[in-house]
Amino acid sequence: MSSYYLDLIVQGSLYALVLFSIVTWVLILVKGVQHYRVSKRDKQFTKQFWSASTLDAASALASDASPKARLANVGFDVLHVSESGGGNDLEHSWDRQELLERHLRQQIQKEYQSLESGLAVLASIGSTAPFVGLFGTVFGIIHALSAIGKSGSASIDVVAGPIGEALIATGVGIAVAVPAVLAFNFYVRRLKVTAAELDNYATDFVNLAQKNGFRVARPVSKGVSQTVRPAVAPQQGAFA
Repeated sequence: MSSYYLDLIVQGSLYALVLFSIVTWVLILVKGVQHYRVSKRDKQFTKQFWSASTLDAASALASDASPKARLANVGFDVLHVSESGGGNDLEHSWDRQELLERHLRQQIQKEYQSLESGLAVLASIGSTAPFVGLFGTVFGIIHALSAIGKSGSASIDVVAGPIGEALIATGVGIAVAVPAVLAFNFYVRRLKVTAAELDNYATDFVNLAQKNGFRVARPVSKGVSQTVRPAVAPQQGAFA
């Protein structure tokens, strides 16, 4: 194999590692902002939820700003449907409590999948980056041996360039893998904590709904006023 192709393989490995590094740090920043917002908004909603006087009053606080808020939205929607009688289809044939628990579990899974996005990429980069570096190292050494064979000399001038590229590829591979692995472990831990908090909140929500008879009054939208029609005196008929 010519030295041109050997150089191309080593440089390709380095460029791939640089790309991996960019993706890793972008994901680290994006996931950091995501978890910060989730934690902050969940704390705000939890404080507002537990400050409500009744479960009916808490239903007016539901929004889409945080995972707990979306979980509460799903729970209140189920309670509203069960209160209105739902339908005669299989979806509404469940017991009130079972229906509520089923929808809450499904929403927790959706939130888990949303927070889990990107972690597989970090895990893949963390596990493959060192091998990509070693791949470049192997061809760098092959390049050095090829140069020795062509020149017939093993002087430092001949092997310094290829060996240097090989060592750089190994070092870059490790440097890319370490932040990816650390970030993956950190965000997996944060994901488990968030999932546990959602599970605890769902349990508390079911207990509150049970105390309330699994019935929640549908909140009245603000700005919608009820029109009171004036009483109209009945007209006297012809037989009066």
